[in-house]
Amino acid sequence: MQNFSKDRRSMSILYIILTCIVLGVLVGQFFSQNYENCFTCILTLILFLIPSFVDRKLKITLPHTLEVIIVLFIFSAEILGEIRAFYLKISWWDTMLHTMNGFLMAAVGVSMVDIFNQSERFKFELSPFFVALVAFCFSMTIGVLWEFFEFGMDALTLTDMQKDTVLNTIATVNLNPDGENIPIVIRGIEDVIAVGQNMTVNENPESSYAFGLGGYLDVGIYDTMKDLIVNFIGAIAFSVIGFFYIKSRGKGTFAQRFIPRLKRHMEASDLEQKHTERCGNS
Repeated sequence: MQNFSKDRRSMSILYIILTCIVLGVLVGQFFSQNYENCFTCILTLILFLIPSFVDRKLKITLPHTLEVIIVLFIFSAEILGEIRAFYLKISWWDTMLHTMNGFLMAAVGVSMVDIFNQSERFKFELSPFFVALVAFCFSMTIGVLWEFFEFGMDALTLTDMQKDTVLNTIATVNLNPDGENIPIVIRGIEDVIAVGQNMTVNENPESSYAFGLGGYLDVGIYDTMKDLIVNFIGAIAFSVIGFFYIKSRGKGTFAQRFIPRLKRHMEASDLEQKHTERCGNS
């Protein structure tokens, strides 16, 4: 009980600190007339409410470690990643977040099976292997849906959520002069030159424009595939952890730090633990 109160206190301090930082960024972006970033700040504050909503409305308890990671993940993705441009300044920032996302979503997948199994309306038993498989599939599905969202935003609103990669070598069948399914390989690419009669660059009319990129722009495919690969790695990692957690009948202390549980089940587990301690002391 003392540890729970300590965790709640430290969590409240973390929320206060991050909320104050986001509000400060919001005010700064408003006076700089960066209204899109203002929306990102407001969205961040709304996302901070997710753990509280899950706890109060869904009666699901989030482990302290998981709640801390979720809040820091939101802050790192929205404020540091988008507004402070960490995605561009730190090459591994996006990779780290997508790996973490795969890991966390697999934990949510394990908890979904566990929660449904505790429900009076839904009662089924799955082997540890199939629980791990469900967790893995759930995590990968979330990862794919997020990539759909990024592509949709880029296509419809001309954002650049799918960050492009500069390549020096490409292989494409579109440049085959005979129209055959044999790729033409181009190596040593140093720049991209865009040509168009009605072309504009940042609203400025141009007939041709050399971008000085140092290579060819891949238009997001490398970023998308890299995100899915690291999501896959994170999903595999926790699916393995979830397999041994279920196999040990929920006794894995490491896995319990990441798996949400129903409140009534947590209370029953606490009572059982206290009873065991009393019996041991007597």
